[in-house]
Amino acid sequence: MPLRPTFVLSVEMEELGIQAGLQDRVIQVYEGCMYMDFNRLSVEERGYGDYSRLPCSSLPPLWLAYVANPSNSGKIHSDVKARWKAGDAAVLEAMQQFGRFTDIARDALLVKDWAALGKAMNDNFALRRRIYGDACLGADNLKMISIASELGVPAKFSGSGGAVLGMCTEAATLEALKASYASNGFEFVELTPHEQATK
Repeated sequence: MPLRPTFVLSVEMEELGIQAGLQDRVIQVYEGCMYMDFNRLSVEERGYGDYSRLPCSSLPPLWLAYVANPSNSGKIHSDVKARWKAGDAAVLEAMQQFGRFTDIARDALLVKDWAALGKAMNDNFALRRRIYGDACLGADNLKMISIASELGVPAKFSGSGGAVLGMCTEAATLEALKASYASNGFEFVELTPHEQATK
């Protein structure tokens, strides 16, 4: 099973020319809430990372805001991926830090430390912005993050762009978020994550 996401990704990249990463493929295969460690050694030696399941009951109240008509995100991946392959020190360090954010988020989820989780989410976006740059991220993506930030709500990209994932534990703030995203032309949904479906 661990190789299945890698196989799906290889078909997308080699046959369809889609630039993407393993994260989406892992969650499509495993479902539920997964911790993913894509350390380079494991991926290069085995062809997949280390994946472990986290209980959905550990998750805080989550929401997703997104652009109604998103563009393909491949262009967002391309420059950073090329820099990573070329051994760009800033990109290599950023990827290590993204991995550390994942560890921080996992640990925070398991003890329901929402302050630590929120900080990891905000720090994740700040690093992404520094590495990719505003022009690459795009105005819509930056606006969605800005709306959450103005209300003091942690948020980060849910992938490579076109949607942001956030956490909000206060009902009044959640309603303000909904209204602000709607008034700016974005879609907004509250999320109800579920455990892996029984086969």
